Amino acid sequence: MKKMGKKMTAEEAVRAVSSGNRVFIHGVAAAPQTLIRAMVARADELRDVEIVHLHTEGEAPYTDERYAESFRVNAFFVGANVRRAVNQGRADYIPVFLSEIPALFWLGVLPINVALVNVSPPDSHGFCSLGVSVDVARAAVDCADHVIAQVNAQMPRTLGDALIHLNDIDSIVEVDEPLPEVPIPQLSEVDRAIGGHISAMIEDGATLQMGIGSIPNAVLASLHGHRDLGIHTEMFSDGVIDLVEKGVINGHRKIKHPGKIVAGFVMGTRRLYDFVDDNPQVLMLDIGYVNDTSVIRRNPKVTAINSAIEVDLTGQICADSIGERQYSGVGGQMDFIRGASLSDGGKPIIALPSTTRHGESKIVPSLKPGAGVVTTRANVHYVVTEFGVANLYGKNLRQRAAELVRIAHPDHRESLEKVAYQRFGHS
Repeated sequence: MKKMGKKMTAEEAVRAVSSGNRVFIHGVAAAPQTLIRAMVARADELRDVEIVHLHTEGEAPYTDERYAESFRVNAFFVGANVRRAVNQGRADYIPVFLSEIPALFWLGVLPINVALVNVSPPDSHGFCSLGVSVDVARAAVDCADHVIAQVNAQMPRTLGDALIHLNDIDSIVEVDEPLPEVPIPQLSEVDRAIGGHISAMIEDGATLQMGIGSIPNAVLASLHGHRDLGIHTEMFSDGVIDLVEKGVINGHRKIKHPGKIVAGFVMGTRRLYDFVDDNPQVLMLDIGYVNDTSVIRRNPKVTAINSAIEVDLTGQICADSIGERQYSGVGGQMDFIRGASLSDGGKPIIALPSTTRHGESKIVPSLKPGAGVVTTRANVHYVVTEFGVANLYGKNLRQRAAELVRIAHPDHRESLEKVAYQRFGHS
């Protein structure tokens, strides 16, 4: 057992980081900004520090060109704050299923020297909580040689795999730092149309997986007439709260963790953070378990709703890049698309607007050169746009193309039909 953690300043705590170390940074809304700033302030003393993390909210000053010799990011997911560095070759991206990241730590593929985390104040038994981001942080703190925690008065205390005892923290820095918030998006007519199509596909008693953004919120806003829905998802946001309070989401028919909302992380407004605080209905669990296909499939009617950057006429899904330009990451899309397809009555769904904001079709003859295939065409069942639902399951390439052309924007259907005819013949 590690020694009882010591209270100190952030500047003192980050002295544990040495040149050549691999440093894990707590992700999403839990990025420990006080510790990050203190570490970056030591840039002149440090060289070749590798930083690993998922998407993080807030600043990522270690990606600044000035610190290229001191820090290099090796990201599991490319968020807006590291995207430029990755695409300029000053940072790296690891394509990996979200479910497999904890194993990279446990198996020593990526040993962690220092973990920087953001935790709740301890309870009367000495347990802090990883709060809004358990996901891969659980494995990181368990595997790290040295754990530095900013104990944050504003971090909610979540349950499940979130708890970490003071004995397992080497350095404690007390802070009172607000968590970053993502406001609830305004829904467009396109969002509402997509949400309506998907809500009609969701059956009473289904178990839902969905992320953050306008389409998931549009779906949730359309579910107030449903019954006995459950949640088993890598993340959720504010949209679920009203449905929980109205009894629509109650988890009564779930097989795994009945009655519980299961997630790896949350991201939203303060209302969401207050909702998960000390809430026994919410289980925040290790992402290796949450996103395990064999776990996902156990629940009934798993309905997984994921997005895409573009879809080709055979059903290949690009969700992490724009051509050769890295935009996001593999994440958990394949974990849940496959898990939903194996669930009894499950529905794996890819949802996207038919066009970009510039009017270009998102249903394309072929993916852009260099684009990454996150979900293979063999895994895709349903694709939804504002113009309807394409069911690709059991369809051949010619039939798939016809289904996808049908839900493309009318301005692009003729050109897509011509390509489909040239490739596959008459529909």
